[in-house]
Amino acid sequence: MPMPRKQIGWFSPDPRGVLLPGRFHVSRSLKRSMRKFHFSVNNSFGDVIRACGDPARPNGWIDGQIIRAYTHLHHLGWAQSVETWDSEGLAGGLYGIQIGGLFAAESMFHRRTDASKAALCHLVDRLGERPGQVIDVQWPTDHLKTLGVQTVGRARYAELLAEALALPGSPSLVSASGGDQMSRTRT
Repeated sequence: MPMPRKQIGWFSPDPRGVLLPGRFHVSRSLKRSMRKFHFSVNNSFGDVIRACGDPARPNGWIDGQIIRAYTHLHHLGWAQSVETWDSEGLAGGLYGIQIGGLFAAESMFHRRTDASKAALCHLVDRLGERPGQVIDVQWPTDHLKTLGVQTVGRARYAELLAEALALPGSPSLVSASGGDQMSRTRT
């Protein structure tokens, strides 16, 4: 029986970084940056995950096996991407898994200043502020804390997760066609 050369690990950080409804903070400088971007959802999933997996990025963990797995999940409707565009093309983005009121953000990237933060802002705008909803960002970095991400312990995370998974999916993130035309985010 063929065996993979390496196994995919599963990590559950404790504490965990989450963004809860109404907690997202958009700085004045990010608001200004947002004006130069346009956004789409699921129009370039492959480009986003490959950019997130660029081997030149430090601490890279997204390899071909991960890309294939998440691309399959994308085709099944579970994995989603948010793309940030400017006049030069794909400037940044993020991808993750959406189940009920949970968006488990896996990775984000930027090629231009603020492009990944802008993608997160567009995601928050598209999801709205439903009580019980959670955007799971895994690790609460200093950068993400400036945007309103907070730290929760494992027990609290399990409570938030159960509440989020009990919610129906958000129809605002994924359109019926599986893609989304270019749009602007409110700021």
